[in-house]
Amino acid sequence: MRKIAFGYSTRCNVKCEHCVAAAADSKTQKMEIEQAKESIRELAAAKVGGISFTAGEPLIYRDDICILLHLCRELGVYSRLVSNSFWASTSEKANSCVLQLKNAGLSQLRLSYSRWHQKNIARQNVVNAAKSCIKHGVSYFISFVTDFTKDDDEYEEYLRKHKLLFFPEPVIFSGRAGAFTRLPIHTDYQANCCPMNPYLSPNFDLYACCDAGSHFSRTNFFYLGNLKEKGAEELFRTSETNILYTLIRNSGISTIASYAGFRARDIVTYRKCELCEKMFNSPQMLETLQDAAAAGLQTWHR
Repeated sequence: MRKIAFGYSTRCNVKCEHCVAAAADSKTQKMEIEQAKESIRELAAAKVGGISFTAGEPLIYRDDICILLHLCRELGVYSRLVSNSFWASTSEKANSCVLQLKNAGLSQLRLSYSRWHQKNIARQNVVNAAKSCIKHGVSYFISFVTDFTKDDDEYEEYLRKHKLLFFPEPVIFSGRAGAFTRLPIHTDYQANCCPMNPYLSPNFDLYACCDAGSHFSRTNFFYLGNLKEKGAEELFRTSETNILYTLIRNSGISTIASYAGFRARDIVTYRKCELCEKMFNSPQMLETLQDAAAAGLQTWHR
């Protein structure tokens, strides 16, 4: 199924220092509601079956988002919304918002949570939001962003104490988090295949990867084109037929890095998206890998 991260706006009501969606000097962008509706119709026609409203804080524009959620339901598109729970300071406020989202057609609510988020938003907000979802039968999960240090232990235990559904997500060293100190993490050698869900920005630029892809400033490797200049079907076909993208999805980042000459003991210390950045945001290495993509790189596997 084709899926996409939909950036209606980059505006956020907090400035978390780990945010991958914004750099220190980022300017706020926002779609016009009618253009957003037109884009969703075009995406649905291109057989996009899942849309995740993300980027800034979507619920700053709650009424607009509800209009777009209603349209997704009409078109048979699964909808997810990513939020920091600023609207859930009390159980009553949480219930009101969750019910509005449910009635608009929301399929799933994803709640952002981390020691960085919670400097700005009370942890109780996340509990209120999650319990409202449980009460009203709305699918939810908590995205627990972590750098896997002991500093996050109390935040993880807090979620376990309240018996909430959560999944750990690695912090991505891009955007504001690009200034973070990297502590090495050692894991077993794994393929690290990436699904690479595309990301649509508020100015309708489409990127093949929803994580750090829009920050690859030296090569623009993941840039597919602008939805206002090329149709959604054409842009998705570009993503799905690019040989290097296919190798990222199927062979995995570790395999490509090994071919590119990275030492195995270095490969197992890189954080999420960093190996991609090392390889595909380097013009010289990217050219080498593009030349190899149609030949030796495709057979570089067990």
